[in-house]
Amino acid sequence: MPNNEEFSLEDGKMLIQFARDNIEFFLTNNRKIPVPDAIKQKFSDKYGAFVTLNKYDVFGNPLRGCIGYIEPTYSLYDVIHRVSLSSAIEDPRFPSVSLDEMDKIIIELSILTPPKLLEVNNPKEYLDKIVIGRDGLIVEKGMRRGLLLPQVPVDHGRNWDVETFLSHTCSKAWLESNAWKEKNTKIYSFQAILFEEKEPRGEVIRKYLT
Repeated sequence: MPNNEEFSLEDGKMLIQFARDNIEFFLTNNRKIPVPDAIKQKFSDKYGAFVTLNKYDVFGNPLRGCIGYIEPTYSLYDVIHRVSLSSAIEDPRFPSVSLDEMDKIIIELSILTPPKLLEVNNPKEYLDKIVIGRDGLIVEKGMRRGLLLPQVPVDHGRNWDVETFLSHTCSKAWLESNAWKEKNTKIYSFQAILFEEKEPRGEVIRKYLT
């Protein structure tokens, strides 16, 4: 499970550089970059992770692509190898990123803890169990599932409370916004360690939400 000691800033720099190199290599050569041995050896443990691409210096919602794996099914290097490229060319919400466009994109990496089911007797208890800036959410009902990362309710000028966060996560699952109040809806929380470029190809920082 990620914690403050498990991934250093230097680790974040290596992983974000690996993600950028993979995207730009593919856009140039139409194939993934071979995974360096140093990356394989250092990041072989299994984690869920998301790679997010944001347009640099854009007001409002700068999202350009975001794909990830929730569960710790694959080695971290393998997840980043897969989803960095998917976020650039396979996010169904956007056209594929171009090589020139990568000059105007910043990369963000979220390394996830395993999701934990929140057990409540009354849905109102979610409002006390969920902490904005700490928790990401998964809403699940039947075959529908939606996820929002911990940074979503606080990034880009948003100032959501917990109920707003729950409502938006329900909408992400293509459910009614108040579906979190229904007994057959499951809510999971998770946390994330975040790294982000300050500018395209620029300094990588550890990102704190609170």
